[in-house]
Amino acid sequence: MLRVALPNKGALSEIASTMLLEAGYVQRRDNRELVMVDPENDVEFFYLRPRDIAVYVGGGILDVGITGRDLYLDADVNDHVDEVLPLGIGASTFRFAGPAGTFTSQDELSGKRIATSYDTLLRSYLADSGIDASVVRLDGAVESSVRLGVADAIADVVETGNTLKAAGMEIFGDPILKSEAVLIGRTGRNPAGLDVLKRRLTGVLVARRYVMLDYDVRRDQADEACRLTPGLESPTVSPLQDSDWVAVRAMVKKNQTNNIMDELYDLGARAILVSQIHACRI
Repeated sequence: MLRVALPNKGALSEIASTMLLEAGYVQRRDNRELVMVDPENDVEFFYLRPRDIAVYVGGGILDVGITGRDLYLDADVNDHVDEVLPLGIGASTFRFAGPAGTFTSQDELSGKRIATSYDTLLRSYLADSGIDASVVRLDGAVESSVRLGVADAIADVVETGNTLKAAGMEIFGDPILKSEAVLIGRTGRNPAGLDVLKRRLTGVLVARRYVMLDYDVRRDQADEACRLTPGLESPTVSPLQDSDWVAVRAMVKKNQTNNIMDELYDLGARAILVSQIHACRI
């Protein structure tokens, strides 16, 4: 049975559970449940603190897990854990911030104190960048550390930046890390069920990014229409009762749908229909 670690709470927990439900796996209905068995899919889910997931996977206790890239890198288990699949959701950026108007570049941090909840990740970045600064490890609410005199600047995960602005802080310098939800696994291992899990999650990602587009077009315009809608491999072209026309079906990127529909209409295509994709295997 594949043993999968999932975040037990927070936005990342909701993201992971929703995605797994779309992939056909059973998920808990009560947030107090710590273990959920899905016998039909031969998977057992364990709900853990997001920061601990990489430790359990890296130690070989659990097979795979879903967590944030920033969290698994900060767990300092890189030699034992690989990023199996980026999930393209839960995007955030690990960045420097300081009092408004104080810093313009990370190079100005030499000799300064930097507060963070991601000390392993920050120390690695500072060493690689040749910045000689001291790191102040805090468990949370690092935005207050400068005002309280604990640090001169902070390094934290930023989504919208509104919390920093409210605290009188501003972002500066290059991003330290671009993070997102990722599927991680034990280095060098491919446990039974992992390939199916990867394939299902990939199918969810594709289904979220694409729609199915159907339309009718004159046969002599079919080649040009297919250039607009090449699909993932090749569009499906079927004859209609009127031999001068054909029906075309292809997957197109959701964010390009309306522009493509306009171009097809201008080309002479009609009966242009869009359908959601609920699941797929690529």
